[in-house]
Amino acid sequence: MSKKTFTEKEIMQLSTNKYVKSVSSKGITYTDEFKHIFISEKEKGKFAREIFEEYGFDVNVLGKERIRSARRRWKDAFDESGIDGLRDTRADNSGRTREKELSLEEKNARLEAQINLLKAENELLKKNTIRGKEDEEIVLPPCQKYLLIHLVIEKYQLKNMVSYLCGLAGVSRSGYYNYFTEKSQEQRIQKDKKDEVVKEIILKAFNFKNRKKGARQIKMTLAGQFNVVYNLKRIRRIMKKYGIICPIRKANPYRRMMKATQEHRVVPNLLNRQFKQGIPWKVLLTDITYLHFGKGMRAYLSAIKDGSTGEILAYHVSDRMTLNLATDTLKKLQRNRNFKKAKDALIHSDQGVHYTHPDFQKAVKKLGLQQSMSRRGNCWDNAPQESFFGHLKDEASIKACTTLDELRKEIKQYMIYYNYYRYQWNLNKMTPVQYRDHLINAA
Repeated sequence: MSKKTFTEKEIMQLSTNKYVKSVSSKGITYTDEFKHIFISEKEKGKFAREIFEEYGFDVNVLGKERIRSARRRWKDAFDESGIDGLRDTRADNSGRTREKELSLEEKNARLEAQINLLKAENELLKKNTIRGKEDEEIVLPPCQKYLLIHLVIEKYQLKNMVSYLCGLAGVSRSGYYNYFTEKSQEQRIQKDKKDEVVKEIILKAFNFKNRKKGARQIKMTLAGQFNVVYNLKRIRRIMKKYGIICPIRKANPYRRMMKATQEHRVVPNLLNRQFKQGIPWKVLLTDITYLHFGKGMRAYLSAIKDGSTGEILAYHVSDRMTLNLATDTLKKLQRNRNFKKAKDALIHSDQGVHYTHPDFQKAVKKLGLQQSMSRRGNCWDNAPQESFFGHLKDEASIKACTTLDELRKEIKQYMIYYNYYRYQWNLNKMTPVQYRDHLINAA
């Protein structure tokens, strides 16, 4: 395992330790005093990592390999020559010439080169190609640092500054020169060609059924529909490289504002978030959501979801928020030929006016279902249904619909896609219908 190189920030941090004689991006020289302390503490039975931490070193910055190497080197030197073997004699006997004192002109030239490199780095970080979370330190990969150094040297016609700028950037001089060799450039060209092929395959999954997807959805779609297996790291790298962006979930700011009468009755929470019971058609989840489409138009979607398989068993779209929105969904559930009510099946909802209404509760009993309700103001008690609505609004082309009929057609197409083609990580990477059949065959 190779030793890690130090960044400029880490070099500054290590330089403040009194037991450090010198430090560069590639290595660190400790004082003779610390070596004596280390051997003394080691003989007391302390671990190397413990000694370094006790005397002010950040072991994560140094790295395990560098600590192990120092321990072996000092122990061997001490065993062979005692305390004298720990003395650093490189300055006296190495035969190397000491670094010459820089002239004022050379110092100014280095300072100007450093300023220009920092300017170029700041300009790059401002671009959208590098994305980082707020307050998160962004670290440029070595290849981009090589390009920055080359750009600064060419633009400002700097001479004999490669070693100095590589040291500032925390990259090796040999790596810089190797990056611009003909062989290295040819390898990058070949890699880009391979990435282009992979990108086209990933885009097939990304746009499958005209529903944009994230990395995990792409991975499952590639395996299930195209018989192609890529790991998530590769998919995410290609998506980042070519700017393939999946939809971002948005919170729904709207709430239903309907009032219940004294006839309405709330029932207990029988489900208690036990959504996945491994039995199809046993746990039914239902809810209603807004759908904004066209130019300021609004519709409402009521859906019933199987908690164990994720399958949407019934749904109803209307431009009116009436009781029929919920009861018509129950009627469609009853007409669903694939629905076979399980023993002790229940339907779970929030405490909305539709579900506390006597007519809805009578319809539930007629279907032979128990009824369960979330606690007031607790959306987590019906989280899978809320999650489904979020995915639908991200992935379906709702806003583009101009009429209610267009909206109903789009919702119908999405429901087919969701049940039969949308693979889910938590369903053993199967679609809801596949997982339903899996549970039935396993019973």
